Amino acid sequence: MHILIVDDEALARSRLRTLLADCGGHTVAEAANAAEALQWLATPAGRACDTVLLDIHMPGQDGLSLAHALRRLARPPAIVFVTAHADHAVSAFELDAADYLTKPVRLERLQQALAKARRALAERLPTTAPPPAPADSGEVLLIQDRGRTERVPLHEVVYVKAELKYLTVRTGTRSYVLDGALSDLEARHPDHFLRVHRNALVARRALRAIEKHYDPVEGEGWAVRMHGLPELLAVSRRQVAAVREALAG
Repeated sequence: MHILIVDDEALARSRLRTLLADCGGHTVAEAANAAEALQWLATPAGRACDTVLLDIHMPGQDGLSLAHALRRLARPPAIVFVTAHADHAVSAFELDAADYLTKPVRLERLQQALAKARRALAERLPTTAPPPAPADSGEVLLIQDRGRTERVPLHEVVYVKAELKYLTVRTGTRSYVLDGALSDLEARHPDHFLRVHRNALVARRALRAIEKHYDPVEGEGWAVRMHGLPELLAVSRRQVAAVREALAG
């Protein structure tokens, strides 16, 4: 997730950043007030932001007022209020906040709040499902997980991403861990998967859009959006043409 912390207290921002590091895999930015937050959200990096951890009591424009402004953005982020005061909870949820955390924030509660933010983002996506898989498609991926073996139908797989020494297999409802190589999956299922990056394959039938995207590491580039999922997947420049062709087909 691309997360912005908005809090006028540097110590509070630092604690949230530390907790987010324990949650793993998130891109995190900070703002000390509403004006800084809105300025950053207007940058290429800010436009990728999908979640804001927002304090309420701040000098100048407060968090509730900023939340109103965020709702008017073309792609409003999910909002999680993080405050030392519990007396604004009703107002927060009237603004469709994903969650409301009171300080000091515990790791478990932050993880729950991020999960709620993901669900809130997913619910905003169009409800149209990917085209149905062919009726005779009976191929599966065999997943070994903690002593349990599960058959995951190939037509349910939206993307596969290489993560260090294993693969993350993502369906519309959950993620699995699979031992293997992307190149093997690509070779075995060329009609199902399209390579979009050296570390990612996507299901051709689940492609929804390709759009401009800013990555803090790789800079300005492209990403694909998949049916039913809030996250974006980076597209390497050499694969942009192939993705456009797949979308057109």
